[in-house]
Amino acid sequence: MKVVDDMVTFYEIEPLPTKIRKIFEENGSLIKVSKGSHLCLEGEPVKDIFYVVSGKVILSKETVSGKELTLRICDSNDCIGEGIIFSNTGYYPLSAKAIENSNIITLDKNLFEMCLSQEPDILIECIKWLQLQNLKTQTKLRDLLLYGKKGALYSTIIRLTNTYGILQEDGDIVIDYPLTNSDFASLCATSREVINRMLNDLKKSKVLSFEKSIITVHNLSYLKDECECENCPISVCRID
Repeated sequence: MKVVDDMVTFYEIEPLPTKIRKIFEENGSLIKVSKGSHLCLEGEPVKDIFYVVSGKVILSKETVSGKELTLRICDSNDCIGEGIIFSNTGYYPLSAKAIENSNIITLDKNLFEMCLSQEPDILIECIKWLQLQNLKTQTKLRDLLLYGKKGALYSTIIRLTNTYGILQEDGDIVIDYPLTNSDFASLCATSREVINRMLNDLKKSKVLSFEKSIITVHNLSYLKDECECENCPISVCRID
């Protein structure tokens, strides 16, 4: 448990260690990526890893039939492609697509690995950060696999409150990030129709309300109880 606490404290202070960010800034190339463009596609040969200077990028997996599962929404000061560091698979395991105009630093994977290997202290910081990313991914997959569509939606909303939530004076939490039902469907690996029905049920029960793709959560405890929330640290229970 102490290891987890140490990593959580580390993450709360600094999402991506400054020294790792400097590797990108000193050795990478800054590019502008327009909304809807892909940085990489699942199955493509690995070349670069990416650092988000500004904008937002989603990481997702797709089936042959076109079904999509969004695993992360990456914001500024985030790294994309960490799963391939020191890996010999040779292919990107996820697709990365900009969902708004973004500034991205690209850096050759082999060069990044060489920079890390020359600086043991930075390598240790990188391992800590990677382990925390693994924890976040594991909890997301746990909720998707163990608690069904309802649990997937409820846990996704909880993660959104921890990532983008703004606490109001009356105790409500406004998720300051617009999401359509299609976005929720991708985050929960289900259909837009199922998401629409479940959100309307929550609205009727006054658990939440929504206006113009902005959700306000009125009863967070209900969502936590329904999906058997384990009260993971907020640094782990996030959507990014």
